[in-house]
Amino acid sequence: MVSGTGIWSYQQGVLDVAGDITGYSIHATDGDIGKVDKANNETGSSYLIVATGPWIFGKTVMLPAGVVARVDHENKVVHVRRSKDDIKSAPEYDESTYASETYRTELGGYYDRFGV
Repeated sequence: MVSGTGIWSYQQGVLDVAGDITGYSIHATDGDIGKVDKANNETGSSYLIVATGPWIFGKTVMLPAGVVARVDHENKVVHVRRSKDDIKSAPEYDESTYASETYRTELGGYYDRFGV
């Protein structure tokens, strides 16, 4: 868990309906960005790993749970409070370091600057 930020927790009511959201589409404020490859719902350190496909050349991005606005289970869509450009400009995801305190502090700080 990264201290000093609530960005790693889902907003109250976002995950009221239990269930796996792996495979759900991710919808930014200005369009689709990819699909959930992995969802970690651990209290205080929740995140989504998103496979972006061709949108940003097949890269993978990590989104802290605090950016999730709502989950539409019927249509299998996760809506996030950030634009495509915001997500594209975030600190780059690296599978070997994504769990480190340093990376999470950097990524959390990046998304926190927009406000939750």
